[in-house]
Amino acid sequence: MAAFKEIKERIQSVKTTQKITSAMKMVSAAKLNKAQKNISGMFPYSNALHHILHSVLAAGEDFYTPLAEERTPERVAIIAFSSDSSLAGSFNSNIIKEFRKTLSAYEHLPKENILIYTVGKKVFEAARKSGYAVTRNFEGLASKPDYEATAAFTGELITLFNRKAIDRVEVIYHHFKSAGAQALTRENFLPLSLPATGSATAKRVVTDYLLEPSRETVLTELLPKSLKLKLYTMLLDSNASEHAARVIAMQTATDNAEELIETLVVAYNKSRQQAITNELLDMIGGAS
Repeated sequence: MAAFKEIKERIQSVKTTQKITSAMKMVSAAKLNKAQKNISGMFPYSNALHHILHSVLAAGEDFYTPLAEERTPERVAIIAFSSDSSLAGSFNSNIIKEFRKTLSAYEHLPKENILIYTVGKKVFEAARKSGYAVTRNFEGLASKPDYEATAAFTGELITLFNRKAIDRVEVIYHHFKSAGAQALTRENFLPLSLPATGSATAKRVVTDYLLEPSRETVLTELLPKSLKLKLYTMLLDSNASEHAARVIAMQTATDNAEELIETLVVAYNKSRQQAITNELLDMIGGAS
């Protein structure tokens, strides 16, 4: 009877958990829908700016900018995007794993020469446990992306790079491809990689631009704006990827709960039937 009662209590417990995971899935799906709208709203502006920038860069003489200056990395900045909460499958663990891999690539540098910027509580906690000091943690930015805060931070990075206070900036985040696919990405943010004159890009772009006041002035204004937009897009990517990963994780948990309930119900019915059979046998034995 004890086992019979335990199975019944476990069924009820799993059903309660299933309701929670199902509700979390619905909440994450609503947030994912909003995040997808934010990204789709950015695409027209982002694509237009990207096309103009590359066209102007590729359609003239080589353009020099200190933002594209290649230097031996002696001081490095690492930016990692995670989530503030868990229950998102392998979303955070993949970021933390790639973050540690990136740190190991620069283990020959003094710890004070590695600047760590974290967005999200999970990677922030992992960074502190790694033995490195976190230069800055952007609390709340993972759940509520803000362009102004991201643009201001990008401006700080540009200033540090131009002053040669840092030689390289790397970013670790999830690129949102679709609701079912998010790609873990690690890429160089600075220095910039500019298309060379006469490249394949230059052959495909329109070259009859009339630029005022000058090509150099336009590019000098566009490049920082492009970097600010790029980092903000990465933030939006990470935010959407988090919600997509949580939707998948909660759906999987809900399905697993359903399978477990079915298994427990079968065990419950078998136990109940066995109890009835035993009572009948006792009755028959007593009558005889």
